[in-house]
Amino acid sequence: MNRLTLNLRRAVLALLGLAWLFPTYLIIANAVRPAGDYDPSDAVKPPSSLGLFDNVSQAWDRTAVGDTLLSTLLYSVVSPAVAVLLGALAGYAIVVLRLKHGFAWFVVIFAGTVVPFQMLLIPLFVGYSEVSLYDSRLGLIIIYSAINVPLAALVMRNFFGNVAVSIFEAARLDGASTFRIFWRIYLPLSSAALAAVFILEFTFVWNDLLFGLTLSQSETVRPVWAELSALTTDVYAGTPVPIALAAGLVVSLPTVVLFLATQRLFTRGLTLAQF
Repeated sequence: MNRLTLNLRRAVLALLGLAWLFPTYLIIANAVRPAGDYDPSDAVKPPSSLGLFDNVSQAWDRTAVGDTLLSTLLYSVVSPAVAVLLGALAGYAIVVLRLKHGFAWFVVIFAGTVVPFQMLLIPLFVGYSEVSLYDSRLGLIIIYSAINVPLAALVMRNFFGNVAVSIFEAARLDGASTFRIFWRIYLPLSSAALAAVFILEFTFVWNDLLFGLTLSQSETVRPVWAELSALTTDVYAGTPVPIALAAGLVVSLPTVVLFLATQRLFTRGLTLAQF
């Protein structure tokens, strides 16, 4: 590759990177801008002074972010943990135990990802209302767990397919039960893949808005993004844009920190799964 081609490729990649980062710049620049200084026509200009902490304080006072953060943390930890365990069990049964019609069962499990989530909202709302799961933490944990099982099953099916069958056979000869082999051997072996799936699903649940808006209404149950969305509704029509952006920016930090802290583990887990 000659120098001209190399420089041209770098220039194109740099332009694409800037185009990708531009919306992020707009969010950060206007989130840290004092609420009174915001002008849509000058949104691209860097802020002349910083007002991030004041914006966050006002967002905190206008909404019940504190209560919703605790609920969101509960959903983001419990639901992915349940989904990862169920997905690992499904992958173990299909690949290791060679479940009859295993591929057909996998297709049934993974078919849940084919239907757009928007099509599930009305049936879920009606069903949850009839069985008293509407506006309950248990109801949200159930739906978040269910929609995350297919991804976990896909990753763990791929991972277990690369584990030597002789490990299972040797454990059976030693008298271990199928569940004990799963719990004591296959789960520890797949810890990196499990962690990678958990991180992905934690991020999805933490950032969810649709199910939170549809299936909850009280401040102690609804997720944080559903609560913050109120800042852009008629109820808080007078809320300046920097306040809503600052709140969203701060609430997004946990997922960013999680990815930065576990990026090596995340990459290793997805590599082992071999999509």
